[in-house]
Amino acid sequence: MELELVAISKPEELNIILGQSHFIKSVEDLHEALVNAVPGIQFGLAFCEASGACLVRTSGTDDAMTALAAQNALALGTGHAFIILLGAGFYPINVLNAVKAVPEVCRIYCATANPLQVVVAVSEQGRGILGVIDGVPPKGLEGAEDIAWRKSFLRRIGYKL
Repeated sequence: MELELVAISKPEELNIILGQSHFIKSVEDLHEALVNAVPGIQFGLAFCEASGACLVRTSGTDDAMTALAAQNALALGTGHAFIILLGAGFYPINVLNAVKAVPEVCRIYCATANPLQVVVAVSEQGRGILGVIDGVPPKGLEGAEDIAWRKSFLRRIGYKL
């Protein structure tokens, strides 16, 4: 077995959800979950089929994000992985429960806007996700000013009253 580190390519302002599912109908079910969770959502999604034709299956509401999701899925090449790229101004917090509720979804590895690397194991059978490296290490412990900033920020963007 070998290990690879695959960097996910995306513009800084886009969020990504990386997960694992188990069936070809995941593509359509994930699409429906996203558009039902947030009307007007902009996204692209790709799913790595792990049997049969073994194709990367895609869907989305934005052609460029769908193409980028497909590019990342091909780079990963890991069975039954799916990638959802959310357009600017759309966030995982608004769709994550809907995504997790899709019956075929087995696991969510991460939901982030940070730089993302995926640790991939490669064997004679294929490729699988071992985990993710999401963002950068902590630079210290938050102090009183940092706590005040966090609380102010969450209220300014409308996530707390």
